[in-house]
Amino acid sequence: MHTTILMISSAALMAVIGLAASFMPQEVLGLHGTVPDNATVLFVQMAGAVYLGFAMLNWMARGILIGGIYARPVAAGNFLHFTMVAVTLIKAAMAFRAVPLMISAAVFSIFAIWFGLVMFRPPLPRA
Repeated sequence: MHTTILMISSAALMAVIGLAASFMPQEVLGLHGTVPDNATVLFVQMAGAVYLGFAMLNWMARGILIGGIYARPVAAGNFLHFTMVAVTLIKAAMAFRAVPLMISAAVFSIFAIWFGLVMFRPPLPRA
């Protein structure tokens, strides 16, 4: 499976999330109905740094062959991340019935499935 589009789109998504969480943590927390206290703001900023790191990893890996045994750590890390976040968002969306949570759960689920296909199938030859 040709993975350039996957890697670029996941890098873009994570960069947007990472920049927002790193530089606007109070606004991110307020958007989700959470009162921003010092510990929560710090946690959101740290999570933003993780997202920026993952975005950089995916951006730099956009041109390499990924799938099967090739670049398996990159595929496994992304698969685990997107799957765990999707499960968490699905659980929250079912509990709170919030449309933004449902949309986020759908986006993360799509990436989880896509990275799952990349991880558990051999790569397609390049055209």
